[in-house]
Amino acid sequence: MQGINMRRLLIGEPLATHQAIHQRLSKPKALAVFSSDALSSSAYATEAILLILIAAGAGALGTSWWIALGISALMITVAFSYFQTIHAYPNGGGAYIVAKDNLGTMPGLTAAASLLIDYILTVAVSVSAGVSAIASAFPALNPWRIHLALVIVAFITVMNLRGVKESGTVFSIPTYMFVAGMLLMIAVGIFNVITGHVVPVAAPSPEVVAEQVTVTGGLSLFLLMRAFAAGCTALTGIEAISNGIPAFKVPESKNAGQTLIIMVALLCTMFVGITFLANHYGVIAVHGSETTVLSEIAGAVFGEGSILFYYLQFSTLFILSLAANTAYADFPRLASLIARDRFLPRQLTNLGDRLVFSNGILTLALVASGLIVVFDAREHNLLPLYAVGVFVSFTLSQSGMVRHWLKERHKESFKPSFGWRFKLFMNGFGAVSTFVVLIILVVTKFEEGAWLITVAIPIVMMLFRQIHKHYENVASSLTLDGIKPGPVYDTTHDHTDMPVVVLMNSLNRCSLQALECALRMSSNVRICAIEVEPSAVDRLHERWEQWQLQHIPLDIIESPYREIGQPLIEYLHQVDGEHGEDIPTVVVIPEFVVLTWWEKLLHNQTTIAIRAALYRDQIAQGRGRSVINVPYRIGDELYEPLLVHPTQGANRKINLAPPETMHQP
Repeated sequence: MQGINMRRLLIGEPLATHQAIHQRLSKPKALAVFSSDALSSSAYATEAILLILIAAGAGALGTSWWIALGISALMITVAFSYFQTIHAYPNGGGAYIVAKDNLGTMPGLTAAASLLIDYILTVAVSVSAGVSAIASAFPALNPWRIHLALVIVAFITVMNLRGVKESGTVFSIPTYMFVAGMLLMIAVGIFNVITGHVVPVAAPSPEVVAEQVTVTGGLSLFLLMRAFAAGCTALTGIEAISNGIPAFKVPESKNAGQTLIIMVALLCTMFVGITFLANHYGVIAVHGSETTVLSEIAGAVFGEGSILFYYLQFSTLFILSLAANTAYADFPRLASLIARDRFLPRQLTNLGDRLVFSNGILTLALVASGLIVVFDAREHNLLPLYAVGVFVSFTLSQSGMVRHWLKERHKESFKPSFGWRFKLFMNGFGAVSTFVVLIILVVTKFEEGAWLITVAIPIVMMLFRQIHKHYENVASSLTLDGIKPGPVYDTTHDHTDMPVVVLMNSLNRCSLQALECALRMSSNVRICAIEVEPSAVDRLHERWEQWQLQHIPLDIIESPYREIGQPLIEYLHQVDGEHGEDIPTVVVIPEFVVLTWWEKLLHNQTTIAIRAALYRDQIAQGRGRSVINVPYRIGDELYEPLLVHPTQGANRKINLAPPETMHQP
């Protein structure tokens, strides 16, 4: 009982399925949930550019302004592409759905693998960066950096398990604190530049600057491209909104598109503004410095030691630590879409107590925590791996949109308007641009660790294919294809009137075998289907009519909280009472059996949970109930039904709350 209370204390009371519409996000909350990663990148993108340019000497730092403008142009191009994606694919999925739909399954899986890896790295990098900021302010915490990082991950995980709406409320506070502080600093800084009240930042000693210069031939094209690629970390997170469209309030696409525009406008303003101030305040970034470019600008604009200076420092700390929330918002949704296509375990499609994809959230937390431990919670160890995956997805997404527009030509009413040509050009230009940046990222960071991503993406894709192959084997073993539909009834055996209930959520060879087993035992057989997913029940009804099984009562148990055990127990108690005799209803459970341990991990193991619930009920009731498992081994010879005889019967839909409201249509 204490464990249950603790769970409710941390996560909250379960939400009914019909409440999902009330958990949608408004634009202000969605901006905080899906944009924290992108907006926080403005805190370090300018510094990433300056740290590359310093290799050519302090005189080359002025080029950062033009690089920032170029990156902003690319940012707007990519955002334009995702704006089109939002309206063309309103069910979410972003690069994965666009690439799969227009380029094929393998490009789609490449985009999916890249994004999943990038989301995991986003959590590890952002949390580690936040811990580094804390450790810089309080050096005594340095030995505890891994522990601090894991605590932050645990906090973000719990908040996301509480639901999208609640996490949006909590995380909107640091996001808007950071945005307000940055915009105020930029406004004051630009005012000082215009009025001539700029006090330049104290430059490092000539000896320190000289140590940073490693390029003797001056500013080369390759160095410029490296600086451009380094600054492109500002683009990470732009795709997040296109992946989470279903989380927005109605109209989803319109609200998501407007939120994307606001996010990109803020990001461009902050990124270009900081780069502008860095140039006019003479900021020189050097490797190994204990102060960041942002803190130096804030000190020069607000004055070191001022309230506004510390306000911006702490808001930056919070946004860097909580930027991981963007990954928590998108990773579970993307994983659920991939799992629905049978390339990831089906458990990732399950909604938890608070109407979020809990299994995806916990998977992300577990893998990211492992990376934090392995890389000692130091973001510099992880940065070479970062951003490669997201540019793979950028390139595939925009290439997919090019194909999407080209497919429009095959429609009868198509006319090549200016708008169509403009969209085609912008997506094509964006695809080429992001591909060039991707190549530069891989080449310049390959030896630093980017090679790991080039290896990890194919490995994840291979995992996708193996999982999909398993699910295809299961489907081919369970399918009713090749069997002529017909009613099932046994007239060859003597029957008892013993009440028997067969659990079933779909009609396939496994469940059909269990049904025939029950019909051989008794003439009083009912089917019980627990309505966790209405679409699954609809498919069962279609099959039921196709197979002319209306003579066997089909009871639908509504489960608003997506539970199985408790609704089943309440249903069985009702059936026990209806029978009149003191004989507990026999339960028949169809169960398909896989061959290996890893294949078991790809399935929900619902049978185990049902048996446990029935066992607890038997203990509580003080009497036994017969539970019969009918195994069906995947990979064996396909089962063929034998009993085919029509008769009459009735179906009913059961609502268990309260008992007097139960009805039989």
